[in-house]
Amino acid sequence: MNNRNIFSIILVLIVVISSSTFIVDEREVAIKFRLGEIVKTYQEPGLYLMIPFVNNVKKYDSRLLTMDSKPEQFLTSEKKNVIVDSFVKWRITGPENFYRSSKGDERIGINRLSQIINDLTKSEFSKRTINEVVSGDRAALMQIVTTEANKASKALGITVVDVRVKKVDLPDEVLSLIHI
Repeated sequence: MNNRNIFSIILVLIVVISSSTFIVDEREVAIKFRLGEIVKTYQEPGLYLMIPFVNNVKKYDSRLLTMDSKPEQFLTSEKKNVIVDSFVKWRITGPENFYRSSKGDERIGINRLSQIINDLTKSEFSKRTINEVVSGDRAALMQIVTTEANKASKALGITVVDVRVKKVDLPDEVLSLIHI
C-alpha cells in the first residue's frame, strides 16, 4: 500500500468518526432524533455516539436566560393606565417539551413564554390600584407572577426563575391627575 492509500483511509476514518459523535457542552441540553423522531435527551455534558445520516442532534442553551420585554400598558383596578417595563429569568429544563411546543424554533418558545408573562402581569396589575402598583409590595406581586408563570410554562419545557419589574411609569394623562 502506498502513502496515498493510507492517507485516504485515515481521512475516511476521521470523517466517519467525526460524523458519528457529538458533544454536549455543560451549558447545553441536546435532543437526539432518529429519522425525525425523538430518541433521547442529553442533559449531562459529554461525548455521545450517533449513526450518521440516520440520527441528528438539536441543542439548546441550558443556562439562565433573560427575556427583556418591551414596555407594556396595563390597566389598574381604577381603570388607569400604567406603563410597565419588566424582564424574565428562565431556562429550558424539559428539552423534549420545549421542542414539541415550539416546533424546534426557540423564537416560538420565547414568544409563547412572553405571552404567558404578559397575561399574568396584566391580570395581577388589574387587581391593584396605582398606589399599590407604584409604592406597594412589588416583590409580592412579582412572586405571584413568577409562581403562576412557572406553572403555566411547565408544558413548554421552561422553568421561570424570576419575573421582575424594572420600572412603572404613569402616562401623561394620569400624571396630570396627580396632585402633589
